[in-house]
Amino acid sequence: MSKNFHSGFVSLIGRPNVGKSTLMNLLIGEKISIISSKPQTTRNKIQTILTTDTMQVIFVDTPGIHKAKSKLGDYMVKSAETSLNDVDIVLYLIEPYEKIKDSDKAILERLEKVNTPVFLVINKIDTVEKPQLLKVIENYSQEYNFAEIIPLSALKGKNQETLLENIEKYLPEGPKYFPEDMITDQPEKQIVSEIIREKALYLLQDEIPHGIAVEITSMKHRKDKDIMDIDATIYCERDSHKGIIIGKQGSMLKKIGSNARRDIQRFLGGQINLQIWIKVKKDWRDSDFLLKNFGYDSKNI
Repeated sequence: MSKNFHSGFVSLIGRPNVGKSTLMNLLIGEKISIISSKPQTTRNKIQTILTTDTMQVIFVDTPGIHKAKSKLGDYMVKSAETSLNDVDIVLYLIEPYEKIKDSDKAILERLEKVNTPVFLVINKIDTVEKPQLLKVIENYSQEYNFAEIIPLSALKGKNQETLLENIEKYLPEGPKYFPEDMITDQPEKQIVSEIIREKALYLLQDEIPHGIAVEITSMKHRKDKDIMDIDATIYCERDSHKGIIIGKQGSMLKKIGSNARRDIQRFLGGQINLQIWIKVKKDWRDSDFLLKNFGYDSKNI
């Protein structure tokens, strides 16, 4: 290993739905974080690992910082805030709006207490003209002394090389913390459950709010065939929601399963047999026991 090898931890923060998960997936080159047009789709801190010839970056993708309305919301905000400490770089992702939103002002206030170098990463630059982009840069520069300001488009794959070059410049010299071929610290079960949840969120649109969780109850390779059998349960909060998720003659559940199967097979690199059940767990988002059972344990923050 070169003595000039750099390594460290980089946290992604920003309002919900600014493109943190899309950027993470672009940089890593794999679909690890779930992507949805709904805010608050990322619920856990997700560590993904990028290893090149000269550096290893451990990205920590966090839930968006927002006003909490339940115990799950409290967990998500606490998870996001703790990520600002003990990392080498903070990437603060925004959209190119000239007017700084109140929620972004709240994040900027939190950043005043952080000693870590903060990069302002302006996403979705393909949606604005250059004069508006320059105005965004000017407005944010007046509010905070950013270490670097990097405009890019995570969706279109524009300018990510500049971001990676600057990350390497700020990372300390260090070892490889993870094997070269490892791209996430998340267990396979966790990623599979997130893929199913993503498909459900996308297909259900606004009919079902964030009151669903997915539990993988079984993942086993068949002895006689190269197939993995996966049993999953989608939990919702109301009986009426259960009917919507199942759909007319099971049509919605079939769509969710079919869309999830495609991504899961690509992720696992083999054939799967996916079975999904629906269960009602009223008010699970405010139950400490159920939150812990679904993987949202505040002790892990």
